[in-house]
Amino acid sequence: MLESFITFSLAAFLLALSPGPDNIFVLTQSIARGARYGIAVASGLITGCIFHTSLVALGFAVILRDNEWLLLLIKIFGALYLLFLAYKVYRSSSKIQLDESAVAPDSWWKLYRIGITMNLLNPKVTLFFLALLPQFVVPDAMEEWIQIYILGGIFMLVSLITFYLVAFLGGNVARFIRSSSWFAPAMKWIQIVVFVGIAVAIVVL
Repeated sequence: MLESFITFSLAAFLLALSPGPDNIFVLTQSIARGARYGIAVASGLITGCIFHTSLVALGFAVILRDNEWLLLLIKIFGALYLLFLAYKVYRSSSKIQLDESAVAPDSWWKLYRIGITMNLLNPKVTLFFLALLPQFVVPDAMEEWIQIYILGGIFMLVSLITFYLVAFLGGNVARFIRSSSWFAPAMKWIQIVVFVGIAVAIVVL
C-alpha cells in the first residue's frame, strides 16, 4: 500500500505542475496583486478538494457522473460565477496594489472564498477524482473509503505546496515589473481572459 501511495504522490506532483486553470489562476493573481493573494486563492482551491474527495469516498460522485442534467446545472452555475467575477474585474480600477503589507486581512479572506467557490462549482474536479483516486486503491489493505481520503489528502498536500511555489514565483515576478505603466491594465485584462477561459472550459471541455 505504501508503494501505491508513493506512486500516487509522484503522479499528483506531475499533475499539479502541468498547466491548468487552477495554477494559471493562482499565477495571475500572484503577479497582479502579490504572493499573499495567490496563497489565499490556492488555499481556497485546495480546501474545496475536501468536498470532492468526500463525494468520491462516500459514493456520491457516481450519482453526479450518471445524471447529466445535474452535471450540466452545476457547470452552468460555475460558468456564470466566473463570468460574474470577470465582470467585477472589468468594472474595477486598473490600479493594482502590490505592497503586500498594505493588504487587508478581509481581502485575503475574500480571495480564499473565491478559490473555494471556484472549486466547488467545477464538477470536473469530482469526475477527475472519481477517475483517478480509485485506480490507486489497494484491495483488502484497508477500507476503500479510508484509502480514498488518504489519497485525496496526498493530492491536496502536493498540490498546495506546488501552488504556493507558483504564488511565490508570481509575486517575485511582480516585484520586477511593478513600475511599468502597462502592467496594471495588462493584468486587468489577463485576469478577465482567465476567468472567461475557465468558464468556457467548464462548460465545453
